[in-house]
Amino acid sequence: MSAILGKKLGMTSIYDAKGKAIPCTVIEAGPCFVSQVKTVEKDGYAAYQFCFDEKKEERTAKPQQGHFKKAGVKPAYKVKEFYVQEVGLDLKPGDALKADVFKEGDLVDVVGISKGKGFAGVVKRHHFGGGSRTHGQSDRLRAPGSMGGSSHPSRSFKGLRMAGRMGSDQVTAKNLKVVKVLADSNLIVVKGAVPGKKNAYLEISTAKG
Repeated sequence: MSAILGKKLGMTSIYDAKGKAIPCTVIEAGPCFVSQVKTVEKDGYAAYQFCFDEKKEERTAKPQQGHFKKAGVKPAYKVKEFYVQEVGLDLKPGDALKADVFKEGDLVDVVGISKGKGFAGVVKRHHFGGGSRTHGQSDRLRAPGSMGGSSHPSRSFKGLRMAGRMGSDQVTAKNLKVVKVLADSNLIVVKGAVPGKKNAYLEISTAKG
């Protein structure tokens, strides 16, 4: 088991031995530093707190400055906890993790925040078909149609698919194959797409199946 924090750099293609193009995502993975070690005796559970992407001290709140200073690491933008069993390593505050915690051929789960689309209608948000294009329905092409009964139950049910905010949700891309690891550059290349926009923070961990 391994885990690390990273940043999405963008997508590219890699060609296999047969010349087939494989769409891939390039991730800047680490270096991450252990900013805290939580124990069952003191905190009720065992976990490592990782920090990633160095931050200027003057942009960091005083309590956070003290927290990072106690661990002997520099302030960071992204902080995330992983259970000890997810990491599978014996670590202490200040230890660093780099892209080489994974190797080519590993399967990983990648967690990120999906791209925000703003307010979207039912055709874009839920793939509705829209209304008929004929018989004078010039203003109903992308409308949702009936929302519920008239006399009974005289309301729309909770959870009904309607227009609304789309995106900006936590999404997990599961069982992505690690195609290449460039340890010197702290880069991991995984097969397929991962959630989020360019420079979005990601949590990469060994696939759970």
